[in-house]
Amino acid sequence: MSGGSNDLLIEGVGAVATLAGGLWRGPGQSGATQSGAAQANAAVLSGGGMSVAVWGGRILAVGPQADVQRQLEAEGHSLDAFERLNARGGLVTPGLVDAHTHLLFAGTREAEWQMRAQGAGYLEILAAGGGILSTVAATRAASDGELLEGGRARLAQMLANGTTTVEAKSGYALDVAGELRLLELADRLGREGPMEVVPTFLGAHAVPAEYRDRPDATAAYVAHVIGEQLPAVARQGIARSCDVFCERGVFDAAQSRRILLAAAELGLAVRLHADELAPSGGAELAGELAAPTGPTAGRGCLSADHLAAPSEEGVAALARAADSGSAVVATLLPATSWFLGKHHFAPARRFIDAGIPVALATDLNPGTSPALSLPLVMSIGCLEMGMTPAEALAAVTINAASALGLGAEIGSIEPGKQADLVIWAVPTVEQLPYWLGASLVRTVVKRGRLVFERG
Repeated sequence: MSGGSNDLLIEGVGAVATLAGGLWRGPGQSGATQSGAAQANAAVLSGGGMSVAVWGGRILAVGPQADVQRQLEAEGHSLDAFERLNARGGLVTPGLVDAHTHLLFAGTREAEWQMRAQGAGYLEILAAGGGILSTVAATRAASDGELLEGGRARLAQMLANGTTTVEAKSGYALDVAGELRLLELADRLGREGPMEVVPTFLGAHAVPAEYRDRPDATAAYVAHVIGEQLPAVARQGIARSCDVFCERGVFDAAQSRRILLAAAELGLAVRLHADELAPSGGAELAGELAAPTGPTAGRGCLSADHLAAPSEEGVAALARAADSGSAVVATLLPATSWFLGKHHFAPARRFIDAGIPVALATDLNPGTSPALSLPLVMSIGCLEMGMTPAEALAAVTINAASALGLGAEIGSIEPGKQADLVIWAVPTVEQLPYWLGASLVRTVVKRGRLVFERG
């Protein structure tokens, strides 16, 4: 559903988690420049009778209902001009932001999931026709209509779980025409709405089958990405950033650096898959690219993702970047580790204690994380990585927005920001990850308009 006015007055709110104050980092992700107590007071307004006012699709005021009404009247707004929405004592948060997904693909890979559960390794799965290249083959063969239908169905599930903004990577075509097609389809889904879709170019996701028999396979494909795919992506003008799968056996740190520097020269922001399986130099590269001087100065590195196995120097490099004011968001993907049965998760507490901002995302993809629920990812983050509910919520709102370069526009409930909001059927932040896999969303608002309401 979608419609109605984008001038909205939400009343009867039990608590508002504003996530105010900018990027959250440091102990308790309590904010770089605020004390923990000050941030806590800014982050959650409670006590019943709270209200959020939206005008023209943007946050106008938030606070106790009587205070908000007085402010509106003092600013010349008639209360009758607002569409009223009763939160019935529920918690209101910013719309959730999923900062790492592979949204568009064809086919599913449940067979290899079952093989893995029975002890099969990566090479055995690959020999049986599984792995990323099986999804590449299915995606290349799918029609635009089939890919759009799958994307719409997945977005609808994500919206029902409170997500209002989704990053969508290409990377399941691995040739010029196919990668451009995936970016165009992602852009089309974003224009259809109601969810915001942020396209990312991931041509360096794997070396495609047609290169595999060459002795210089990886080097030749890297040259193709830099020389042909990236210029075409830049001319298309849809992708906002470029990603690379920096991992042993995929693209090493030197190859990843070449691709990302070429992308930055073409005006794209940069991000990377880093240190998922073993220390690969990915975190160190992210810290290098974040430097305030050098080839990516002014663009930096938005995020380093996965980070299940960073080196000590990698953690230190990300900490130095954060302390320098050029923070790289560590976007952690615990549903992937969980689904793979690895029992080895990214060291979220080390990152937080080192002052590195942490985001959480689903890593939605058909092979290693068929996940559509950020609240479930929050639960895994709390249970397996030692995060608190408040840290997990910051990780799927303001920090995730910052990982997409959108922290000034979405991710918190502050006057002037876009009114992306969720009303939950629980009264506290702590209960969001507590109810495992539950359908807790009552209402979703995007740009001030009601776009989802459960029963």
